[in-house]
Amino acid sequence: MHFADELIGRVRELGHPLCVGLDPHLDRIPSAFRKGSMRPVDPATSEAVQAFCAEVIDRLEKRVAVVKPQIALFEQLGWRGLQVLEVLVDRCRARNLLVVLDAKRGDIGSTAEGYARAYLDPDAGLGVDAITVNPYLGRDALTPFIERCSSHGRGLFVLVKTSNPGSGDLQDRSLETATVFEAVAEMLADDCRRLVGPNTGWSSLGVVVGANYAEQADRVRQRLPEALFLVPGFGAQGAGAEQAVRAFRAGSGGREGGIVNSSRAILYPACESWETGFEAALDQAIDRLGEAVR
Repeated sequence: MHFADELIGRVRELGHPLCVGLDPHLDRIPSAFRKGSMRPVDPATSEAVQAFCAEVIDRLEKRVAVVKPQIALFEQLGWRGLQVLEVLVDRCRARNLLVVLDAKRGDIGSTAEGYARAYLDPDAGLGVDAITVNPYLGRDALTPFIERCSSHGRGLFVLVKTSNPGSGDLQDRSLETATVFEAVAEMLADDCRRLVGPNTGWSSLGVVVGANYAEQADRVRQRLPEALFLVPGFGAQGAGAEQAVRAFRAGSGGREGGIVNSSRAILYPACESWETGFEAALDQAIDRLGEAVR
């Protein structure tokens, strides 16, 4: 598998780039799924999280191409949470959903190698299709992950310009010829070109760029024309569909070049009936993003 070719192929078939985040906030799990005290140490809590996320995954089959579990919200449950995550990743595969693990790993040497092996090797204990990583320690922190993109067809999304309000504290700092986020993009350019897929022309080395920073997204796209964008900020964080796909490019069936994540707005709709609210929120996100890329 070549991650970018596989992802873009599925996005083209569906006609929209929506990615649904699996973010099990314990205080927001719908009442129909809650069990026991819902405290992280309560074994029943893991059962509740698994039941809730499994229902979400089943409802996403044939409707989205990819899901993005946030590992921190499973880690809060201890070993049971990681066990639940492993079960859910298997369920995603059975439902033909690609999995991008939002882990934001970033370390060096044998530790970086261990993270890459844990999630991107063919025989990984918790194998996924792609992972998010933090480039703060430099390119050598990314090397083990980039190697898996090349050798095992996996994907990688590097944090470049994130959607949080404080992202500019470091990412917008000026260097001699560019900002920090532009320097990160430039650091990735050669590997990005090397990992371009034969079928779609998109690279399995992608970047995270927030929907609420349109001008910065344009500057990243100029430096990384082949990179897939993982775009947070759509939905509950306030960015609209047109903002979210601004840096996409014209493709065979419309604008393409990434995926747009939505988590809370879909998982936790303000509606008395969770099922009704979930379906309505999912349909709305699909429709809005579908219109934005046509």
